[in-house]
Amino acid sequence: MLHWKRQNPQSESTMWGGTGPMNQIASRGQLRMSYLRWALFTVPLILLLGIASGRIAGSGHGNRWFAALAKPDIVPPGWVFATAWPLLYLLIGLAIAMILHARGARMRGPAIVLFVVQFILNLVWSPLFFAAHQVTSAFYLAGAMAGLTLIALILFAMVRKVAALLMLPYLLWLCFAVYLTLEIDRLNPDAETLAAPAVRTQI
Repeated sequence: MLHWKRQNPQSESTMWGGTGPMNQIASRGQLRMSYLRWALFTVPLILLLGIASGRIAGSGHGNRWFAALAKPDIVPPGWVFATAWPLLYLLIGLAIAMILHARGARMRGPAIVLFVVQFILNLVWSPLFFAAHQVTSAFYLAGAMAGLTLIALILFAMVRKVAALLMLPYLLWLCFAVYLTLEIDRLNPDAETLAAPAVRTQI
């Protein structure tokens, strides 16, 4: 019996709650499933809220007020925005899922708070710009959003570097949005009072 124990130390370790290979494999699988559960919650939620905010505000090139504005040459076509935002929402949904999954990690709490705050500002931006026509206020809001996202990205890197990398395209796009909003504000000093052209109908 003593000889059997010496030949199978791994079995003894596992019997008394040790960390044998089977336990390690199960632990990794449980961690993956835990992250997957967070991602299945955060990604659809962020996509739903982000797209709903844009739809409610009537955002995009189909907005008659926006179509009447003078715009810089660098403004991308409508399909670019329609493609970029869902992809960005997907990436940041995966990123925040990683942070939520990292229980006990240092700076996890502040990172989550900053992410939530900047995302709330994100949801406010489209109604402020496309519905309320407050271009100057939208510029300052976009700047605040980009600043908070930068700080959140730094905190994300302290928790999970991959999560910070997933946030990077979103931050770059926000910086681009800040520049576009500034240029539109400069080119349209009367944007707040600009009346949208009437819809033409053909009989």
